[in-house]
Amino acid sequence: MSERHTYLTTAEVADYLRLKERKVYDLVRQGQLPCSRVTGKLLFPRQQIDLWVLSHLEGDWAQRLSVPLVVAGSQDPLLEWAIRESGSDLAMLCQGSGDGVRRLLDGKAMLAGIHLLDAATQRYNEPGALGLSGMRDLLIVHWAKRRQGLLLSADNPLRIAGLSDLKRAGVRVAHRQPDAGAARLLSCLLQQAGIEISALNWAPHASLSEDDLALSIDQGEADVGLGVEAAAHRQQLGFIPLCEEPFDLIMQRRSYFEPSMQRLLTFAHQTRFAERATQLGGYNLTETGKIVYNA
Repeated sequence: MSERHTYLTTAEVADYLRLKERKVYDLVRQGQLPCSRVTGKLLFPRQQIDLWVLSHLEGDWAQRLSVPLVVAGSQDPLLEWAIRESGSDLAMLCQGSGDGVRRLLDGKAMLAGIHLLDAATQRYNEPGALGLSGMRDLLIVHWAKRRQGLLLSADNPLRIAGLSDLKRAGVRVAHRQPDAGAARLLSCLLQQAGIEISALNWAPHASLSEDDLALSIDQGEADVGLGVEAAAHRQQLGFIPLCEEPFDLIMQRRSYFEPSMQRLLTFAHQTRFAERATQLGGYNLTETGKIVYNA
């Protein structure tokens, strides 16, 4: 069988898995074997078939029943909407990227959305830097690239134009909890700009999500803060773009094949999903669904 084929036919996947074609059809009907239907013909992505085999080799399939259908980690407006609209039956418990990593390791979440920048390497979502290098069945799936920037009042009364304005007297800066992805990114950006963290006038309380930070600015508790463009648009705030970052989903390999996860990923390739991303603003979906790490 040629390795150059990205997609396999039913006969090819049956031969690849050493199964009868009837069994392949049974697995498709049961929703267990990943496939696409093009003009009435079943096609099987080779990469996902390989992952499916590996997930079975791990054993302990009964253990998956004890993993709650929870998405932890960082709040993302597009992910939040897609979970509801896809009928995935997933619940959300988003308290920052660092919290998501811990919940995944503790078996308290099926997957976590993360955007954690490693200051030393300037790379995002590196398993070793996250303490995940020992997780032998770790899978990282790319969700989207997002624009991060400064959120501020739409009329911008303080005339904030960039990071350097954050150290001006009287400017109150909203902030996230220390292990949130936005907190790491802001720390790196300030360091690159030569701005001491101690020089800023921080809001008295940390915002625990993107929406909380946007609301703190909208309600006048802070003047500016770092967040995603979509959160600014949802609260009708001003936005100054600073950079683009990858937002990824981390999970155990077997979770990738759970019906909830498959419904979410299938929905992420529909036209409605792309339209919503455009409405929210600040998303690049070029590689959505791409597997970027497979332990």
